[in-house]
Amino acid sequence: MGHMSFDIAHLLAGGLVLVSFMMIYQDRLHALLNTFTLHALVLTAAVAWQAWTQGADHLYITAAIALIFKAIIIPGALYRIIRRLGIHREVEQVVGTGLTMLAGMGLVALSIVVMLDVTTKATAFAREDLAFALSVVLLGLLMMVTRRNAVSQVVGFMSLENGLILAAAGAKGMPLVVEITVAFSILIAFIVIGVFLFRIRERFDTVDLGALDRFRGEMR
Repeated sequence: MGHMSFDIAHLLAGGLVLVSFMMIYQDRLHALLNTFTLHALVLTAAVAWQAWTQGADHLYITAAIALIFKAIIIPGALYRIIRRLGIHREVEQVVGTGLTMLAGMGLVALSIVVMLDVTTKATAFAREDLAFALSVVLLGLLMMVTRRNAVSQVVGFMSLENGLILAAAGAKGMPLVVEITVAFSILIAFIVIGVFLFRIRERFDTVDLGALDRFRGEMR
């Protein structure tokens, strides 16, 4: 049973990395949001499984927070934002999808090498889960860097935070008060970002960061 628990935990953590690659591959906003919802669902399953294997009941609450906020509320709010902004279109990319995927594979390899090297005194269970978690964090950063649309960058930021939650759960969890604080902080930040996007659309008629840079150059 111990080996099975180990394998399932790694399967779920690896699945989160796979879904991160799926998000990088998407070139339509609706498809990106659907994939982010899947990302949140996999995170929920991974944290719930960690709660069961560790006997840590507070991680079930973490899993519930991930399910409610990240798989339901936040995707629903993002769908509403893109409908209100009228941006049903392709995701603007700084570089091509192929190059971004190659960079992502390099980041995953780097994560594995770094985490397995610096966590030699930790258990194999924790070391490998932390390597997967760092991969998710770096892939979220990669999405933020290689996407020009502000909404897709918000999704990249949220996927990055999913990686941090996975790391905390794999490292025997974190205090419940911190988890609740993080959840509500992210929700508040999301509301602010939503208002910010509406203001951008109202003022400049776009959320394309490249177009905003060109507009700033014309104003000088």
